[in-house]
Amino acid sequence: MTACDDCLRRTALVARLAGHVERGRRERRRLSEILSLPDERLIAALAGDRRAAIERAHAAFDPARARDRLAAASMHAVCRHDPRYPPRMLEAADAPAVLHVAGDVERLAVLADRDAPAVAVVGARRAGADGLQVARGLGRGLAAAGVTVISGMALGIDAAAHAGALEVGGPTITVLAGGADVAYPASKRNLHRELVRTQAAISEMPPGSKPFRWCFPARNRTIAGLASMTIVVEAAERSGSLITADLAQDLGRAVGAVPGPVTAARCAGSNALLRDGALVIRDAQDALDEALGIGVATAISGRCSNELAPPLRALLRRVEDGRDTVSALAATPHEAQHALAGLAQLELLGFLRRGPGGHYVRQQ
Repeated sequence: MTACDDCLRRTALVARLAGHVERGRRERRRLSEILSLPDERLIAALAGDRRAAIERAHAAFDPARARDRLAAASMHAVCRHDPRYPPRMLEAADAPAVLHVAGDVERLAVLADRDAPAVAVVGARRAGADGLQVARGLGRGLAAAGVTVISGMALGIDAAAHAGALEVGGPTITVLAGGADVAYPASKRNLHRELVRTQAAISEMPPGSKPFRWCFPARNRTIAGLASMTIVVEAAERSGSLITADLAQDLGRAVGAVPGPVTAARCAGSNALLRDGALVIRDAQDALDEALGIGVATAISGRCSNELAPPLRALLRRVEDGRDTVSALAATPHEAQHALAGLAQLELLGFLRRGPGGHYVRQQ
């Protein structure tokens, strides 16, 4: 089953009005109210002096061309009327008409079971080393138990959660503000490539779309909507992660937070969630107990380097032996190129963290 004509038309309209939505936000209109308007009222509310032109384009929309564009991008489109559309998403009036999927559409289809556990792990972009390690551990422990890890592939906590899930080959979905086929941020293109290759990236925006500012809080509502529980690892007082937590609470979903130092500004928002009654999440076991029930699953501990390919395992041992910089690992530019590629993969998988001065540190 493919996305229906009306849902594809709605998606094209939202993309066409993307700049107008941005202006509407500047006029203090609530994003949820904007995105829940039916097509005709959405055009009337936002299009201004371009209303007639946008109405003509909307009427002339060609769903066959939209499907051709999806096929060219090797993507799937799952609309509200598709049995693979997660029913938890439909609890919000402003749920996206279509979820565009790059990668394995079955990763999304699993969530068509309302009882399928899925946990969002979100937090600060400029996260501390402890926060990154906790996020990786959460991603690893949840995914190893078959719980889908949802996040937004942002720098810091989001990327670390995905990396932890990838390390064990467990289910994880990234939700992007722009097109699901476009790595954002660009610095995470390797992570995006691996997620699309083995898991799934999704977005409500059509292929190739570049994100407007409003697309990020819109992305957050999708993260909250997909998850049965949201965990904030680190968040400052005004953080997009807190938006995700608020949206999850509005939907009646569980919200947890990882305690952080009371003197750290990057943890002020997540600590405030705990003060206001959020669940205390110390590690993956706490998360599993909340997501699945106490004692249903046991979190894995540590990383098993034996499952690495032999070249990566050898490189990891060399770092552990003290050759922790590219210059210490390579004598020629060619060797340096290979060392950098291997180090990047080990960092993506959560075995290493790059520290000050280009020194790589083994993650525990």
